[in-house]
Amino acid sequence: MSNDTQANVGKCPFHDNGTNTNVASSNTDWWPNALNLDILSQHDKKTNPMDPDFDYEKAFNALDLDAVKKDIRALMNTSQAWWPADWGSYIGMFVRTAWHLAGTYRKQDGRGGANTGNQRFAPLNSWPDNVNTDKGRRLLWPIKQKYGNQISWGDLIVLAGTVAYDVAGLKTYGFAGGRKDIWHPEKDIYWGEERQWLDVTKNRYEDDQDRTSLENPLAAVQMGLIYVNPEGVDGKSDPLKTAQDMRTTFDRMAMNDEETVALTAGGHTVGKAHGNGRGDNIGADTEAADVEFQGLGWHNSEGTGNGANTMVSGIEGAWTTNPTKWDNEFFYLLFTYEWELRKSPAGATQWEPIDIKEEDKPIDAHNPNVRRNPIMTDADMALKMDPEYRKISERFYHDQAYFSEVFARAWYKLTHRDLGPKSRYLGEAYPSEDLIWQDPIPAVDYTLSEAEIQVLKAKLLESGLTSAELINTAWDSARTYRGSDYRGGANGARIRLAPQKDWAGNEPERLAKVLAKIEEIQASLDKKVSIADLIVLGGTAAVEKAAQDAGFDIDAPFTPGRGDALQEQTDEYSFQELEPKHDGFRNWIKSDYVVQPEEMLLDRAQLLGLTAPEMTVLIGGMRVLGTNHGNTKHGVFTDREGVLTNDFFIHLTDMNNTWKPTGKNSYEIRDRETGAVKWTATRVDLVFGSNSILRSYAEVYGQYDNKEKFARDFIAAWTKVMNADRFDIKA
Repeated sequence: MSNDTQANVGKCPFHDNGTNTNVASSNTDWWPNALNLDILSQHDKKTNPMDPDFDYEKAFNALDLDAVKKDIRALMNTSQAWWPADWGSYIGMFVRTAWHLAGTYRKQDGRGGANTGNQRFAPLNSWPDNVNTDKGRRLLWPIKQKYGNQISWGDLIVLAGTVAYDVAGLKTYGFAGGRKDIWHPEKDIYWGEERQWLDVTKNRYEDDQDRTSLENPLAAVQMGLIYVNPEGVDGKSDPLKTAQDMRTTFDRMAMNDEETVALTAGGHTVGKAHGNGRGDNIGADTEAADVEFQGLGWHNSEGTGNGANTMVSGIEGAWTTNPTKWDNEFFYLLFTYEWELRKSPAGATQWEPIDIKEEDKPIDAHNPNVRRNPIMTDADMALKMDPEYRKISERFYHDQAYFSEVFARAWYKLTHRDLGPKSRYLGEAYPSEDLIWQDPIPAVDYTLSEAEIQVLKAKLLESGLTSAELINTAWDSARTYRGSDYRGGANGARIRLAPQKDWAGNEPERLAKVLAKIEEIQASLDKKVSIADLIVLGGTAAVEKAAQDAGFDIDAPFTPGRGDALQEQTDEYSFQELEPKHDGFRNWIKSDYVVQPEEMLLDRAQLLGLTAPEMTVLIGGMRVLGTNHGNTKHGVFTDREGVLTNDFFIHLTDMNNTWKPTGKNSYEIRDRETGAVKWTATRVDLVFGSNSILRSYAEVYGQYDNKEKFARDFIAAWTKVMNADRFDIKA
């Protein structure tokens, strides 16, 4: 071997002998800027240990929920030797575990929350703010083991937190099942760009003085926190500034000021903070702990490591005199005493009362002969110092019944928000009341025969509306669907209501024209059919005709049953977060963003529940159907616009072309021999030829023998999007 060869051996991945730690271990390491399609292949069947025919709804409905509650109640007051309960009760533990599971929800993209039981996996299982939630889950394991497949981890954790409040004395509002567990980390969720927990050197705010400028779609103020830092902004006490953070972060969860105060105070009415020791004695987090800890993290080497030596936030103490009871002591202590900053045994900053009466001190969690000072965090003090929060807090203080009602409803919302519409709820323990955040839709009272559907198709196609107008309206109505929290979609026809009717992405002028014609057709019918059904049927009929024009007699499935929501059933404020800022399927982007258009396309496709092949075939079909926003011609690689051909892929993969950028997001496709411009395109169009994975799909659909397959696959993917929010239709 020559010296030159020897010198280069360390650079060759086949000759490092496992000793070269600089060798990249994945494609992402080698090509960090390449488009990563992993977001579209999360949670595939290979990771799911359940049988293919397992039906969680059927399993849960056969569950004796009262028996589960009884077992949780028994566990609540049965202290375990391996993790002794504070005051002999796990009320605080189970409340916190459920809170931190549900509390990651954010309204911006609907991600996070309790729905998937994702607290079991990294990174959430190892966030600093989730310290010892691993103990809460492990305490519940015997119950999960007993009832097995009949109750998911997500449902069990939320149920345990709700039962904990019941045991404490609160009349809770209800509980619904339906949270289906995932089986590996949700790596597709963006929790922030920081590479270390609680990194104060990374600012998530566009303007540090404007706390509403928190980076979208994030809700927490720092990596590793659920909401705000309990010691204050960046760990520095300032209750008024903390109040600003609270208002923003809770708003990102779709909570108003009253709900924010109720949840903060109600969450701290039970349980305690843990910081009775030295923070540097805490071992590795859950994901990093060695095998002998068996999935439990944060081992405290001091004393017993648990009980009186438990370490969590570093703050130490209970908030109320009786931390296992639902009462009004939080507000009593907050307003009765003056508070000053002190240090916990772990060195954390906390507020403690001045000259408190001995009888108002809580008994030590593990020594009944000792009383301790209660404590408050910066967020708690914000409820007293912020003028608006104080007004609400004083009302709660003087009206315990009102506080209890508001909190019970807010807790129900917190733990059920990402479960979707009430039609997805399982069990019989939830209230019948329709709440606006559940996006209620009136039920329909009609059916349609196949003959009636064919008549309606003909009326829509002969209405004077173009196929593109029908397709675009149906697509725009359905594309709002988010599989993250089951909001949006075509059901309800909210595209005709505020705020959706005025969104730029919906082309309001075109939309108004189409809706007027569809309403005219509806008024002419002997049998009333919902606008929602007519919108979807119009687009579906146009797609079916486009396939027929291409020479393929393919039936485009349509299932009626959508209702029409009313304006008063529509939460305009939170629905505003569903406004599309981009839609690669219609080759549109609202503004110039830091993120590339093709990356935003992946985000949209994932929320719609699409696979990479489904995303690919939809792009190719939407282009040749002429459905671009504003009728632009980017990516319309066909001279048969409106016909469902595979021309997009044929011309995209044609090596007689050259591709030349003409702007940040615009390209010309020229004839290689003559130099004549044949087509124009965007990054979203060309990525299907440049990315190796997407090109492999594009080549499948560009084959001459797959013209019919392309049409069939497009119609299947189209139908999937149209029916994404039809939870009454079994997949």
